[in-house]
Amino acid sequence: MTRMEYVVFILIAYLLGSIPSGLIVGKIFYGVDIREHGSGNLGATNAFRTLGIKAGSVVIIADILKGTLATLLPIWFGADLHPLIAGMAAAVGHSFPVFAGFRGGKAVATSGGVLLAYEPVLFLLLVVAFLISLYISKYVSLSSIIVSIIAVIYTFFKGDIPLIIVVLFLASFVIFRHRANVKRILNKTEPKIKWM
Repeated sequence: MTRMEYVVFILIAYLLGSIPSGLIVGKIFYGVDIREHGSGNLGATNAFRTLGIKAGSVVIIADILKGTLATLLPIWFGADLHPLIAGMAAAVGHSFPVFAGFRGGKAVATSGGVLLAYEPVLFLLLVVAFLISLYISKYVSLSSIIVSIIAVIYTFFKGDIPLIIVVLFLASFVIFRHRANVKRILNKTEPKIKWM
């Protein structure tokens, strides 16, 4: 595989991740730009908050599938690019989407989609952990940080070096993107969900 082919696969993965699901669903079906409401974020959390459970569910599924499809691309085409690298590119694309002025989401769902393609057992474990944490705390941000930490711990026991490296990157990225949420949680100003 040539260097140019690596670049092409990574670029396609990034562009997949850049598809702004929340913006598309909000504008087409509700006439709402979710960047102008709630947190101003393009991720699923703000879609739930701004558009409701039905729209939020569509957005989170779409965001997960972006990571899954990007990760599977090298496998489907028999490329020797590691699928996790493509998945990582999609997560970056979700957070910094070229189609939405490089202002995207926090890459939680898209990172989950990467794991769904590469390590589905871990994905299911994280979904369960996320829902339990969300039920107890009512904080999406805190639950996202908790599952990021769980993912890192799991991968160290798994012993898959590429998975360890990529999960460390994704978890650090997700936690870094939630730094403002952490401050609000400590100040007790972070909004809690009301539908669970």
